[in-house]
Amino acid sequence: MADDDEPLEQWAARRDGRRPEQGERRPAPLDDEPHGAHVHPDAPRGVEEWDGQDWVPTGVSEGLSAAAAEAGADAGARRVPLPEFGRLPKMPEPYRPTIPFYRP
Repeated sequence: MADDDEPLEQWAARRDGRRPEQGERRPAPLDDEPHGAHVHPDAPRGVEEWDGQDWVPTGVSEGLSAAAAEAGADAGARRVPLPEFGRLPKMPEPYRPTIPFYRP
C-alpha cells in the first residue's frame, strides 16, 4: 500500500464530514459566473437547499443579506477542505543565480 493510499472507510468518513446536512441552505448567485459576497452584494440572489444529493433552488431574495438571512445564521460559513498536516508539498529552494550579476 502506497503512502498516499487510505482505507475506504477513512475516505468515506472524511467525505461525509465535508458534505452539508440535509436541509442546509445557502445563498447563490443567479448568473452563471460564481462570485464572492463582495461582488454586487445588492444584486438578487437565489437560495438553494441541500436535499441529500444535490443543491435545489428554493427561492429568490432581493440581495445577499436577505438571502443569508433566509438561509440561516451560518450561511456565510463555507466548508473549505484543508490539507492534512504533513501533506503539503515541500517548500522549494530559493532562486540563486548560478552566474554572478553585476550592474553596469
